[in-house]
Amino acid sequence: MTSGDWVRFARHDETGIETLQAHFEGHAFDPHWHDTYLIGVTEQGVQRFSCGRAQHDSTPGQVMLLEPGEVHDGDAPTPGGFTYQVMYLTPQWLDAALRELFEQVPEGFQLGFSTPLVSDPHLARAINQAFMALHQPLHQPALRMVRDTALDHLLHQLTRQAHWRRPLASSPMPRSVARAREFLHAHFAEDIGLDALARAAGTDRFRLARAFKRTTGLPPHAYLVQLRLNRARQLLARGLSPVSVAAAVGFADQSHLGRWFRRAYGLTPARYRRQCSNLPD
Repeated sequence: MTSGDWVRFARHDETGIETLQAHFEGHAFDPHWHDTYLIGVTEQGVQRFSCGRAQHDSTPGQVMLLEPGEVHDGDAPTPGGFTYQVMYLTPQWLDAALRELFEQVPEGFQLGFSTPLVSDPHLARAINQAFMALHQPLHQPALRMVRDTALDHLLHQLTRQAHWRRPLASSPMPRSVARAREFLHAHFAEDIGLDALARAAGTDRFRLARAFKRTTGLPPHAYLVQLRLNRARQLLARGLSPVSVAAAVGFADQSHLGRWFRRAYGLTPARYRRQCSNLPD
């Protein structure tokens, strides 16, 4: 991060929705993915990001829509950087909220987006209103009715840009990649070598590396880091200390976790823990 960068983060306990407002100049964050839906609005500048093998430039008022597991990065290609606000919605909360609001929600499907960047002023305003209702200091929370109304309006506007699709886990992919992903998910805290991963996948390391990146958007080692970071976020949100989390998810030490965490999310594990759990460092 540069001296001009800043990040403001909050987590709403009841819904589990995380909100983040940030400003970056130059390189913002490395390729990564979330296990949540990401919806956000660029407030100022140009936010350049790669997603789905394409590069996108988000300008003020444009909306970013990313599904869980979609690999993306972030850069500021113009002087002055960019400012944006973003909300992270868990699939569990989103599914429950949609079923409360709408009568016809198909079983076995989840919300999907056709494109990661749209120009939709109505949705942009709805995101901003919901963001403001949730991103409040603990001593100045928004009225529950104001928050509920803002979230309901957000969901109504969001579904105009969405469709129903099968979960990503059931999408077709090479068998070797599927086996490798299963192995990484089951052993993410271990020091896994490419040869061991290839044996578990039933192929050789060179074919696996090419197929894995082509399918997931990340090489196996970067995918493994993302699994560890996602688990680290869960444990930090529960109040576990960064040093114990680092050991639990497979990082060498707290500083190793901190370097990767900051590269992906723009804030330190200690700050994330403090904002989520209201516990001191």
